Amino acid sequence: MPLSADGVRNRLRGVAAGLLTPFDDDLDIEHAKIEENARDLHSQGIETFLTAANISEYHSLSQQERIDVTETSVNALPSDACVLAGVGGSTDNAIDLIEAYDRVGVDAMMIMPPDFTYLHERGLLEYYRKLDAATETPLVPYVRGFDPSVDYLADLTRIDGVVGIKYALKDAVKLGSGVAAGADDVVWVDGLAEPFAVSFWAEGVEGFSAGVSNFRPEVGLALFDALSEGDWARARELRNICLPYQRFRDETGDDNQIEGAISVSAVKKGLELAGLHGGNVREPICPLSPSDERRAEELYARLDDDIARVLA
Repeated sequence: MPLSADGVRNRLRGVAAGLLTPFDDDLDIEHAKIEENARDLHSQGIETFLTAANISEYHSLSQQERIDVTETSVNALPSDACVLAGVGGSTDNAIDLIEAYDRVGVDAMMIMPPDFTYLHERGLLEYYRKLDAATETPLVPYVRGFDPSVDYLADLTRIDGVVGIKYALKDAVKLGSGVAAGADDVVWVDGLAEPFAVSFWAEGVEGFSAGVSNFRPEVGLALFDALSEGDWARARELRNICLPYQRFRDETGDDNQIEGAISVSAVKKGLELAGLHGGNVREPICPLSPSDERRAEELYARLDDDIARVLA
């Protein structure tokens, strides 16, 4: 049975790991590997999972594939885990996906960053209201890719079904203003992973999405504990050991000028190096080049050493 709204809020106060979608050499989904990753991460202490999300290659999945990988994720995890599933697209398509996810039994709908060419804040709020009206399941809007007003953020928190906001803008001041202006019962989540966890925590976030913690969850869990205890020096130390690999994720890769293009491929490589399953990527994402593969291995070895040193 899915978690209650309060149960989802509690799980958002933690580390949310993405369940990536491993593809085989024919670019078909390897569902057994999703199951194994989910169970392994849960056994290491992760309780909140993002499926059919950006890092899961949401935009490379068909509507049915999104449902299928979500069902695999829900079935792989115990009932006390929290599974948020990605929802996006036109209102009708998003509602179709919500209805399918409700049949699967997800705990919350993570409403994906809007990818429409033209946006209007009032129109976006109406979009969220219509999605909210289609389900009793909590909503967690993902704010990324545009620059909303503080009034918009505050209004978003007051939509009945919204229990959390995944905030992924590099603007801590706007975050703090949005938290102050918004409803008190909404949990704000850092959507930019470990590098922003310390600064965003000071502005009111209570959880964060995983970066390197997708494949080395112990560092994210330790960072969350340090932040919860107000141990800022330790929190900064733990954040800092994540930075080299996270900065690598932000790079363009070879023969490309678009920043962040290797982000998913880098995390999939990290999963493989950690003994989990990464698999291939689908276009428009590209696999790592041989030189980037070597860099990922070097950065992972450094990360491994730093985790051993700091968590000893």
